[in-house]
Amino acid sequence: MKTQDKAQDKTQNLIDSFKDFKEYKNIDRETLMHILEEVFRSALVKRYGSEDNFDIIVNIDKGDLEIFRNRLIVEDGHVEDPQREIAYSDAIRIEDDFEVGEELSEPVYMSDFGRREILSIRQNLVGKIQDYEKSLVFQKYKEKVGEIVVGEVYQPWNKEILVLDEEKIELVLPKSEQIPNDHFRKGDTLRAVVLKVELKNNNPVIILSRTSPIFLERLLEAEVPEIYDGLIVIKNIVRVPGERAKVAVESYDDRIDPVGSCVGVKGSRIHGIVRELRNESIDVINYTTRTEIMIQRALNPAKISSIKINEEEKKADVFMAPDQVSLAIGKGGCNIKLASKLIGYEIDVYRDTDEDYDDVVLQEFDDEIEQWIIDELVRIGCDTAKSVLALTKEELLTRTDLEEETIDDVLRILNEEFEDE
Repeated sequence: MKTQDKAQDKTQNLIDSFKDFKEYKNIDRETLMHILEEVFRSALVKRYGSEDNFDIIVNIDKGDLEIFRNRLIVEDGHVEDPQREIAYSDAIRIEDDFEVGEELSEPVYMSDFGRREILSIRQNLVGKIQDYEKSLVFQKYKEKVGEIVVGEVYQPWNKEILVLDEEKIELVLPKSEQIPNDHFRKGDTLRAVVLKVELKNNNPVIILSRTSPIFLERLLEAEVPEIYDGLIVIKNIVRVPGERAKVAVESYDDRIDPVGSCVGVKGSRIHGIVRELRNESIDVINYTTRTEIMIQRALNPAKISSIKINEEEKKADVFMAPDQVSLAIGKGGCNIKLASKLIGYEIDVYRDTDEDYDDVVLQEFDDEIEQWIIDELVRIGCDTAKSVLALTKEELLTRTDLEEETIDDVLRILNEEFEDE
């Protein structure tokens, strides 16, 4: 009786630990029972060589687990497989009214297993549960790719931020997917889009993003009911995170103004998104299939005089008044780059003067001249190559904070551009 009690205690401990685990993990009862049965059947195979003549009864709610071994009663001396058969004389010791040909079911107790076997069963249980939990997390977030999630900042590091969702699942926001002006502290609430889900060493890694165009798209869907309902369609989104974004939208209902609907009355709909994106400027553009009109809209607020389009090479030469060039280019060339990406054309901007059609916007030299130097020249009103060359070296030294050696390099690069003329 003491042996049976001891065995029952071991079984109960296993079940209790399993129930405790279930309390913290969202695993359904049926799956829990299946895993438990699978683990014990594996243990039976190791001990007895087979498990097909064993019955396992699991009751998670009550914390019960019973194992019965079924063997056929045969005449003494005729036992060929002791794992499946039992001699009549041994059977009647268990219960005296058994007869040859009947099936004997006897319980298997935990005391029948050694200490190492019990430890192995426990470890196997925990391992199976953890693997199942990982697969649940992986599958759950695989289906959430492209959706916005809200989490709490658990640990901000230099290269990434660890975020916990409402179920305490770990999510990762890498530095490369953060808006430059993002500053989060432990305990802050964070919104981001699920960018991708990976498996590393059999562990699910959920990567978040706040720089993806999809993040802006989902924010617009949340703020603009017409987009969510499909009355307004987002045709394309391009971003320089934290700086500027351009969104092309189209309405299939002539009664709906897509731009006005996205911006809202006095900017009521767009303002919340701008704040979420750390004051990122958002240009909402009415989409059209006419390339020339799209270029004009994409380069807003700059006013265009004329456009020459090369459909085959996907290029567009845009001409405008000198005072509009810097507006079209934008800070660091941001506006023109986004316009080019939005439309899918390489856009070159030129001053609209008879003699300067062959002038080149200074931003075009960003592969040879560092951006901070270009910005310094634009600051003094020199936004094209010829506007810089129109000044003497001494004037450039006086009006800018550039070193003489730097100015020499700039003048050399710009002069080389026109040396064949």
